[in-house]
Amino acid sequence: MFDAVLQALINGVIAGALLAIPALGFSAIFAVLRFPNFAIGALATAGAYIAWIANVNFGLPIVAAAAAAFASAAVFGALLEYGALERLERGGALMKAIGSLAMAMVIENIVRFCFGNDLRAFDLPLARDFVLGPIRVGPQQINNLVFALVIMGVVWAFLSFSPLGRSMRAVADNPDLARLKGISPRLIALFTVAVGSGLCGVGGTLIGLDTSIDPLLGGRVLLSVFAAAVLGGLGSIPGAVVGAFAIGIVEEFTVLALSPAYRLAVGFIVILAVLVVRPSGLLGSKAG
Repeated sequence: MFDAVLQALINGVIAGALLAIPALGFSAIFAVLRFPNFAIGALATAGAYIAWIANVNFGLPIVAAAAAAFASAAVFGALLEYGALERLERGGALMKAIGSLAMAMVIENIVRFCFGNDLRAFDLPLARDFVLGPIRVGPQQINNLVFALVIMGVVWAFLSFSPLGRSMRAVADNPDLARLKGISPRLIALFTVAVGSGLCGVGGTLIGLDTSIDPLLGGRVLLSVFAAAVLGGLGSIPGAVVGAFAIGIVEEFTVLALSPAYRLAVGFIVILAVLVVRPSGLLGSKAG
C-alpha cells in the first residue's frame, strides 16, 4: 500500500506541474481582465495540435514545437480577445465568460473538423522507464516536469524583473493608478491575454506529451485548471502553482481509492469547498 501511495504522490507532482502552466495563464488573464476566460482549454488543444504538426510533419524538436505552440496560442488568444470578447465588455464579466465558453466550443469543433477525433502522438524516441524499487517514472514525465519547472521560473522572473511584467502587476493591482503612470491598461490587457494564452498552448503540449492529443484534450483539463486557480486564489500567480500541485496530487490519490471516472469530481468538490470555507483561495487577497 505504501508503494502505491508513493507512486501516486510522484504522479501527482508531475500532473500538478503540467496543470500549473495553463493555470498560470488562466490566473494572469483573470488578474488583469477580471473575468474567467474559459477558452483556455480550447487554446491548450489548439497549441497542442500546432506543436504536433511542428514535431511530426516538420521534424522540429519538442522545445521548438512547444515554442510554436506558445506563439500560435498567443496569437489565437489575442485575436479572440480583440475581435470578440473585448466587444462584450459592456455586458460585464459574466457576459465575457459566457462568450469565452462559446468561442471554446467553436475552436474545439474547428479542430475536430480539421483533424478528426483520432488520438495523435508526438514523434518521440522509445525509452525505458526509470525503475527505483517499486517506483516507475517515464523519461518523458521527467522531461515534462523539468520543462514545466523552467517555465514557472521564467514566468516568475518575467513578472518580477521585466518592465512589461511590472506593468502587468500594476494594471492588475490598480488600472486607474497605472494609467496615471503612463501605462495603457488596454494594451497591457491584450499583452496579458497573449502571454496567458501562450502558456495554455504550452500546457496543452506538455499534457499531450504525457498522454496523447485529441480535440477534447483541453476540455478534459479545464475544470482541473479552474479548480487549481480557485484553490490558490483567482488572480494569484503563486496561488495558481500551489493549487495546481494540490489538485494534481489529490486527483492521483482519488484514483487509488475510486474509479478513474470519479477523478473529474475532484475539481467540483474543491471549488465548492473553497467557495464555502475561503472564497479568496489559499493565497488570494480577501475582498473589501
